[in-house]
Amino acid sequence: MFGYIKTMGRSKKVSDAELMDRLLVVIGRDGPDLSFAQAAKYADLAPATLVQRFGTREGMVESTLLHAWARLEEATHAAHTEATTDPAGAVDLLLRLTNSGSGEVDFSEGLLLLREDFRNPVLRARGAAWEKQLTAALGQRLSQDPTLAAVLGRQLISIWQGAIIWWGFTRQGTLHENVKVVLNDWRRIALRS
Repeated sequence: MFGYIKTMGRSKKVSDAELMDRLLVVIGRDGPDLSFAQAAKYADLAPATLVQRFGTREGMVESTLLHAWARLEEATHAAHTEATTDPAGAVDLLLRLTNSGSGEVDFSEGLLLLREDFRNPVLRARGAAWEKQLTAALGQRLSQDPTLAAVLGRQLISIWQGAIIWWGFTRQGTLHENVKVVLNDWRRIALRS
């Protein structure tokens, strides 16, 4: 995509993926309103390098969050490939996508990124495309009927996201275990009929 970036006055090279990963950490921690100077400090690059690369601060944030979406799409594809093709596999797929990191910090950082995804039409479109991908992957594990599969897939995504949000308020147990209980409860009740 962008090749390697040579930092100004240094022999060190930073790959695109490495740069985006660094910027994603700082945007997640500090929010999307950071300056080139703040980002450069964390990325260990000169601000001019970032300006040259992205043009605008908004372009830097958008590119970084598009990189995050690409990582999520890759993780979704891997989870889809690895999970079984039955209803238990639908739950497993979502559990593979549920962050089992350090809880409160990861959850709060995710909300900062989500806010920017809602505000930016390019990022919002990427999210909508991912929802379709995920709905299809889940639906095929939940029903052979295409119409019902789409409804059940979308419901399960909503239950999953709701479980994550409500855990953010209660913080009872781990995020991963809480989500697992909620998804399995839904699976038992929704698929009983």
